[in-house]
Amino acid sequence: MMVSYRLYWTLWILSCFGQYLGQDLQIHEPPNKEEGDIVVFTLDNPPPSTSILITQWFFGTLLIITVASGVTTENPAYKDRASVNSNTLALTLLNLRHSDSGIYRLSVTTSAGETLTGETSLQVEKLSVSLIGPEEPLIEGESSANITSEGNGNITSVQWMKNNSSLSPSNSIIFSPDFRSVSISPVQRSDSGEYQCIYTNPFNSETATYSLIINYGPEGVSIKGQDVVDLGVRVSLSCSANSVPSASFRWMFNGTDTGVTTDTFTIDKTDFTHSGDYDCTAWNNVTNRSATQRHALLVKVSGGGLTTGAIVGIVIGVLVAVSGICGLIVYLIKTKKIPVLNKEQKGQGSGAASQSRQEPDSHYEEMTNIQKTRGDGPVPVKKSQSAIYVNFGQNEYEN
Repeated sequence: MMVSYRLYWTLWILSCFGQYLGQDLQIHEPPNKEEGDIVVFTLDNPPPSTSILITQWFFGTLLIITVASGVTTENPAYKDRASVNSNTLALTLLNLRHSDSGIYRLSVTTSAGETLTGETSLQVEKLSVSLIGPEEPLIEGESSANITSEGNGNITSVQWMKNNSSLSPSNSIIFSPDFRSVSISPVQRSDSGEYQCIYTNPFNSETATYSLIINYGPEGVSIKGQDVVDLGVRVSLSCSANSVPSASFRWMFNGTDTGVTTDTFTIDKTDFTHSGDYDCTAWNNVTNRSATQRHALLVKVSGGGLTTGAIVGIVIGVLVAVSGICGLIVYLIKTKKIPVLNKEQKGQGSGAASQSRQEPDSHYEEMTNIQKTRGDGPVPVKKSQSAIYVNFGQNEYEN
């Protein structure tokens, strides 16, 4: 009688659980989810709830929830997020995160002491964003730029920034209605920088960056170097320009190409032939623009001496001065402002000069006597005669 009872019990157990013994529980694999979604892990062949003593769900090796004798115990990390249906053994997870992606395992302990298991996987799409920008070079004042964002996941907000500061719309910066792209037209050099687009949901945020480069120039070409140098020294002229990308350079001397294409022009040892104009031309091969600056260099004699040009100028000045003095002397002589004395007058000195000034009086007496002899009577002296008299006196003085 006792044997029959045990056999009956064994057959009943086999009839109820025979299909599960040695078999895994079959759990549906849910489709991919997004952050913030809900997932329910269901079984194809759940065992009768009356035969289950303990139900446990695991995420990897981490215990999520346990149901034993009708009592549910949650892991604090899943508080208010996980629940189990005591009849179907289905696990429900709320507010999914990307970190919830992985393997989930169910373990069931029956009243017969058997352990049944099953596994499935879940993929929660991570919130992601990427930026696509212009591929061709952008030239200041000529080009337009469009930056577009693309992403996956549950997106609740989109934010744009530039160099970690909020990017605001303006006359040249326009956002699309969904805020997923931005257009800049025309671009300026101030638009260069790193642009960030931030996708956000209640559980996560992701940022994508894009570097925008605006090409411009060359501008502000300048040459640094000495203006006046000594003879026989080393000289370097340095050329610079504001340009993106960096400009290339070409040097010319007095209008002739020197063949130097670096930013520095060097003269190892100066001589007088190095005096002149040095032109530096900066070239931008992206904007196809150029600009030129000139620098005058003068080579002088070492020790502070005069240059050849200065010496020639002084000589010419001296010759002009001497010629002027000679001309002045000749002019004064010809205009009789400087008297010319003969040898006899030089010997007589001041006495002879006094006698010569008295001779006109004797001549005047002789002329008076002649007039009396002719009976003409006295002849008055006129200005013209006085002039003749004076001239006569001067001619005799000169002789």
